[in-house]
Amino acid sequence: MHSYLRAIGFSEINSEYEMEKLLDDLFRTYEKHDAVKLEGEHRAFVEMTKSFGPDMGIKLCGELDEHGFHRQFYFPFLKGSGITTSEEVMVEKKVNGNCFTGVCDDGRVGISLIFYLQNPVEFLKENVLNHLKGQKITTTFTGLSLNGMILLPLEKNEEKRELRKEYFSTRSSLVSAAKNGNQDAIENLTLEDMDIYGMLSRRIQKEDLFSIVETSFMPYGMECDQYQILGTINFYTKVYNGCTKEAVYQMNLECNGMNFDICINQKDLMGEPEVGRRFKGKVWLQGKINFPK
Repeated sequence: MHSYLRAIGFSEINSEYEMEKLLDDLFRTYEKHDAVKLEGEHRAFVEMTKSFGPDMGIKLCGELDEHGFHRQFYFPFLKGSGITTSEEVMVEKKVNGNCFTGVCDDGRVGISLIFYLQNPVEFLKENVLNHLKGQKITTTFTGLSLNGMILLPLEKNEEKRELRKEYFSTRSSLVSAAKNGNQDAIENLTLEDMDIYGMLSRRIQKEDLFSIVETSFMPYGMECDQYQILGTINFYTKVYNGCTKEAVYQMNLECNGMNFDICINQKDLMGEPEVGRRFKGKVWLQGKINFPK
């Protein structure tokens, strides 16, 4: 069973029998499907989607041939809003099935972001038609969380907010220039990191860590697409799984200058979310590549 099903309101599924029953129902009553013919073969790769609440659901993927549909994998998902990043994305196929991992280098974060691709059929279609070459694409990130807590915000005024936006914009430009071999950019980033390290060393002796670090985005555990995040809540909604009636919080976060959506089961969240407060927790990062229409 997929452990992140509880993030979208399926915390009471405790057996393979219950899971099979849910997937059989999805196969019979899916709301949307998409398919792509596999190159050089008499088979098609198919994904079926069913919503179980606003902007959240399950995708069932597999191959279709003359003998029928053969399930390969399934995954819960949250549909994101807006655009998280416009940076270039590399996509790699996983060992089993037609599932893919994306890699994006965004200067605002400082690390390579690895995510699970939400729209594999659309990606395969664009790849087959060679539409990916030379195209400027964007990516929308989302996260599913199994545990998290709400922290109080840091005190800041409008001037500090503008300075913070300017900082992330400048840093992103410097990182991009450094990747292209700009020596001045490399030196500026090195000096900046030294200044930050010195400031943290002084302040951590008298202050709590979360009063110094406002947001963060760090890899977590053995899985490459899981992260420990700390982000400010821009807005949130409380929704209900239409099948189980479990309450789920969907939150839009600002984290290291990036905006993206996450969802978490109310049972797994400590504290009450409010705009301006911060969410701290572990997420499975997903991404949808937005191809030009």
